[in-house]
Amino acid sequence: MTQLQKALKGIITKEMHKVAQYENLDPEWIRNEVAYGRIVIPKNIHHTFEAIGIGNGLKTKINANIGTSLKHCNPEEELGKLEVAVKYGADAVMDLSTGGDLRQILKSIIEHSPVMIGTVPIYPVMTELIRENKKIADMNPDSLFSEIEDQAKMGVDFMTLHCGVTKTSLSFLQNDERVAGIVSRGGSLIKRWMMENKSENPLYEQFDRVLNICEKYDVTISLGDGLRPGAGNDASDRGQIAELLIIGELVERAHKQGVQVIVEGPGHVPLDQIEMNVKLMKKICNNAPFYVLGPLITDIAPGYDHIVGAIGGAIAAAYGADFLCYVTPAEHICLPTIEDVKEGVVASKIAAHGGDIVKNIKGARELDYAMSRARRELDWDEMFKYAINPELARSRRQNSESANEDYCTMCGNLCAVKIDRGL
Repeated sequence: MTQLQKALKGIITKEMHKVAQYENLDPEWIRNEVAYGRIVIPKNIHHTFEAIGIGNGLKTKINANIGTSLKHCNPEEELGKLEVAVKYGADAVMDLSTGGDLRQILKSIIEHSPVMIGTVPIYPVMTELIRENKKIADMNPDSLFSEIEDQAKMGVDFMTLHCGVTKTSLSFLQNDERVAGIVSRGGSLIKRWMMENKSENPLYEQFDRVLNICEKYDVTISLGDGLRPGAGNDASDRGQIAELLIIGELVERAHKQGVQVIVEGPGHVPLDQIEMNVKLMKKICNNAPFYVLGPLITDIAPGYDHIVGAIGGAIAAAYGADFLCYVTPAEHICLPTIEDVKEGVVASKIAAHGGDIVKNIKGARELDYAMSRARRELDWDEMFKYAINPELARSRRQNSESANEDYCTMCGNLCAVKIDRGL
């Protein structure tokens, strides 16, 4: 049985106990939220790690994307990215590899990961077609379902499946011209296959087949936003909303079969539309956990998109987003380096915590209070203890001219704390 099926039967699993312990919440409350689909615990029956929960009333979680590409393939480097992502606070890692031995790369990442692993199964299927000099239209839907099951057997905990890209949702997109078109790789692949074959999306048409596989291995479905906006101008358009309406129906179908599900969201979204997007998704999708990329609040900051995404992510989290996909400084430019992964995770971690303060997540305000008290006491070791990146804070302090003083080089003997306290 899946975590959802057990929750519906009144069973508190060991994973639910772990989540309750980590969040400092009541296990029965966790079970009840899992039963309603407002919390998911993505944990494949074949993957051993410390389970965490995503959803209502829990700390906002973050995901880091890693993976090779056709132009840059170094599996050892990807393991380095995995290690750094986890070290700096990632709660999940997605392997989006498209270069090299994809099966071995995923196997290695699963074996080395102490956190949940996600994938996008259509990537390896289409990568193999390209290697064979075939066209996107040549994909046999059976090969996609085989890939989903193979990855489930390997231990993948959650999968992005673009089930909402359908003839209906695409028709709305076609009648409402976009600036950036479709920027989701999975969404564009599904659309191209559909157009050239004049067929419905097999992930939608055979959604029961998807559910049967995911139920068998307790794989959480991440309903991908294949029509997410890739430019601020395209945010909240008809295509995006049409896809969301279809996803809402699929959430209900998944819940009825006892399959855990989260919903992916935009994308490039201006500040004034983030609240609406989060609340609309929650309403349409029966309060399923919401997984957002960013959102990115402006399109003009290549090289700084980790900051752009963190701003949008903090606002989204404050209004109810449950899971943030990090954005690195390499977004829109190139494959991220290990350092980019670090910067992306830290930025997203800051955004998640900022949202948790607004949501009154247990322990969030207490961390800030502890840091504030340490600053008042000029207790540097205590400040480093509560810092999101203690290494950086300690290093900057040690390399400053006032490393051996109780004040910093910003104010020196004009330190406001010392003056206020009469020290």
